[in-house]
Amino acid sequence: MARTDTERIGVAIMARAPVLGKAKTRLIPALGAEGAANLQRWLMQRTVAMALVADVGPVSLWCAGDQMHPDFRLCQAYGPVSLHAQPEGSLGHRMLAAARGAATEAVILIGTDCPVLTAGLLREAVAALTTQDAVIFPAEDGGYVLIGMRFPHPALFSDIDWGSEHVMTQTRRRLAALGWRWTEPVTLWDVDRPADYERLAVSIGDVRQVVLI
Repeated sequence: MARTDTERIGVAIMARAPVLGKAKTRLIPALGAEGAANLQRWLMQRTVAMALVADVGPVSLWCAGDQMHPDFRLCQAYGPVSLHAQPEGSLGHRMLAAARGAATEAVILIGTDCPVLTAGLLREAVAALTTQDAVIFPAEDGGYVLIGMRFPHPALFSDIDWGSEHVMTQTRRRLAALGWRWTEPVTLWDVDRPADYERLAVSIGDVRQVVLI
């Protein structure tokens, strides 16, 4: 059954605390441990602020690490954001838990690594769920930066080669096997490696100052 335009959809954000030496580890050789942690902090705050500006539904932050970490608590200064601890287990298990733990049955699930994900695009994803069972924004590296569902199904999160270039292909196969209708409105990119950071710095020059604080 299609949603009505007045229904709101929860946004669940998967986030890792910007702990020195444990945040953005693939960028530490280029930015240093402190620079990588600063970048993670900036990305997380930017994502939370974007989700609140989109105003599509309740925002929840699913925290890897201590959910009382000051940087998680700081995100609540941006607006109404509920904090939840990610459970132990695989990434798929943790994503499913976040999707099921959202305040609404339909849910948009995102991470914090995509600075080009905007409030407008988030609203577009929500609008897509009025006619589709799912919406996905693929990532250029073969994964995805957003998945939205009318309801979370375990098949979309189990036995997926997370972190590989096969994630999107495997997810499409699961969606087809479920008989779901889905759409892929836009392909975006994450900030995971030094080349991604340089790309980000070209488009948002101020990020260099953030990293070097």
